[in-house]
Amino acid sequence: MDNKEIKLANILLVEDNEGDIVLILEAFEELKIKAEINIAKNGQEALDYLFERGTKNKSKKPDLILLDINIPIYNGHEVLKQIKEDPILKKTPVIMLTTSTNQKDINKAYQNHCNSYVKKPLNVDEFLDAILKIEQFWLQLSILAK
Repeated sequence: MDNKEIKLANILLVEDNEGDIVLILEAFEELKIKAEINIAKNGQEALDYLFERGTKNKSKKPDLILLDINIPIYNGHEVLKQIKEDPILKKTPVIMLTTSTNQKDINKAYQNHCNSYVKKPLNVDEFLDAILKIEQFWLQLSILAK
């Protein structure tokens, strides 16, 4: 008898592009990935969610953050920097999931302690494969900090 408890992963998706949001949500559904996905459409919403500011009730700390660079108000680099400066949030894996292949963006993301940098594939099958690999590595293979 296996006592392994199936835990629903809590993911914060920080993305302003509606098409990408739909694609990511459909990828999780199609791949049957068990997750609760909260969406922030700009840097301010992401930080408000993470630091429990504003009118939102206490939010669950995410197990994983998927963060785009090119988002309004505070860009992904600014959001990442604040996450990694917080003693509690800095343990949360942050995957930069973005269209940018600019080496300056890549270097800056790693300098600010992102855990992984993934270019969003343009092909739907490759996108599904990327989401599946993120889920397999970060939510199945890796042991996350509590």
